[in-house]
Amino acid sequence: MKRSDYEPLSYFNDEQRAAAVDIYKIIKPNIIGEVSLSRISNETTIPLRTLQRWKNGYQKYGLSGLIRSPRSDSGSTKVDTTVQSLIENTRLNYRRISIATIHRKVSAQCNQQSLPVSSYKQVYRIVKSMPNSIIELAHHGVKSYSEKYDLIYIREAEKPNEFWQADHTLLDIEVLDGKMQRRRPWLSVIMDDYSRAIAGYFISFDAPSAIYTALMLHQAIWRKENSEWPICGIPEIFYTDHGSDFTSRHLEQVAMDLKIRLVFSKKGVPRGRGKIERFFLSINQLLLESLPGYTKNRTTEKLLTIQELEKKIEYFLIYDYNHRIHSSTQKTPVNNWNRSGFLPQMPESLEDLDLLLLHVSKSRKVHSDGIRFQGFCYINTNLSAYVGEFVQIRYNPQDLAEVRVFFQNKYPSTAISPELSDVTVDIKDIVAARSKRKQQLKNQVSEIKSVADTLLEEKAKEPAKKNRKDKKSKLKRYFND
Repeated sequence: MKRSDYEPLSYFNDEQRAAAVDIYKIIKPNIIGEVSLSRISNETTIPLRTLQRWKNGYQKYGLSGLIRSPRSDSGSTKVDTTVQSLIENTRLNYRRISIATIHRKVSAQCNQQSLPVSSYKQVYRIVKSMPNSIIELAHHGVKSYSEKYDLIYIREAEKPNEFWQADHTLLDIEVLDGKMQRRRPWLSVIMDDYSRAIAGYFISFDAPSAIYTALMLHQAIWRKENSEWPICGIPEIFYTDHGSDFTSRHLEQVAMDLKIRLVFSKKGVPRGRGKIERFFLSINQLLLESLPGYTKNRTTEKLLTIQELEKKIEYFLIYDYNHRIHSSTQKTPVNNWNRSGFLPQMPESLEDLDLLLLHVSKSRKVHSDGIRFQGFCYINTNLSAYVGEFVQIRYNPQDLAEVRVFFQNKYPSTAISPELSDVTVDIKDIVAARSKRKQQLKNQVSEIKSVADTLLEEKAKEPAKKNRKDKKSKLKRYFND
């Protein structure tokens, strides 16, 4: 076969190029001038004309000139175009239909319309050559087609903390809640796109909400006490879906203040988060499948409590996943994030971050023994100045050891519960604070009394002046008066 135009060698597959190399090895002695083509023909029993065609092809087009061109009618079914349309239309009209049924239906239509009837083999070739994408579109609609075949843009970060993404999943495991009822918990995760490291997470029986997202982001941004979990800092971009917790006004304000750019996935098309979806698959395969209560592997073992599951997930995230070599990066997420020379951008203080993200707020009265909340008492020496006043407290539902106290929208102190915290408040400090407060109040009382006494003295002098004025007669007896 002749070809008027030869494609570059890169257009052909490995088998075609390997076959061309074998042909070149046969004619190579003649190409370099050592042996004639006649002698090669005699030794190999290859027709001389074929050898000449090979040589001419190589001299004109290089190695690609030795690749045999396919037949022009290769793959052709020799089926009338109308009949082919009938075959394809029948396949698209039925979601589940065998090729034999398609052949019978099309044959009946061809007989009615006096068209040439195709063989089963021809119908088989046409049906199998139809793209899966067009079948998916016809049978399952545009949304399903888009999820499988639309070209998407995958964001790739070039450095740590450049791009964080967050998502939630209902875990495939049942555990016992506080009432010993079987329930499936939610897991929320924030992942650093560059390193694949988990920066923060949250576990709860409640559906994802703005409060829990804020707490998770608080954990992700601030430095962890565990040295094995160094991931922290303010991300440049925070990528999420259009869930109400992610699109809340509160999160929008936090992003503005911390200079984080919020990016949302297309509504109704939660795609482009394959990395975090892959993580959810990993936690199923590497952790949940081996635990009692896994929904896809029912056992009679005793179920875990939510607290026991939290400990296992915490250990998995910090000591296993973050320190396991990732299949894509070929590095552990922690080492990849904590690369040489990288310094994360941090908030100015933990208090500033708390005010932004810990927005669970309650009003409480300050008693002489502190603030009472959730059955615990919270104390701080600074609260002595606010006994009897109503204050606002902000707290972390997962850590009730301390609360932030606000009075008239100002942040005076943090109150601590000695029952929940290792920190204790010395009785001497309390006595000193009370004494200081009493002295301040005494000084204020003295100052108020002093001002009041001064005013009373001035008021007492005013009647005497009026009396002296009243003694002078105002009657005019003469014109000169």
